[in-house]
Amino acid sequence: MNGLLLLIPVALGLGIFGLAMFFWAMRDGQFEDLDGAANRILIDDEEE
Repeated sequence: MNGLLLLIPVALGLGIFGLAMFFWAMRDGQFEDLDGAANRILIDDEEE
């Protein structure tokens, strides 16, 4: 029972931290161009 008194707040804290980092990434524009990185590997850059 004493373990739950420690583990429940730790789990809630990690969940809130993960949610905060997700919203930070959304606001920072990390998910704006999902197809660009996938298509960039297929484009050959011609060096002059």
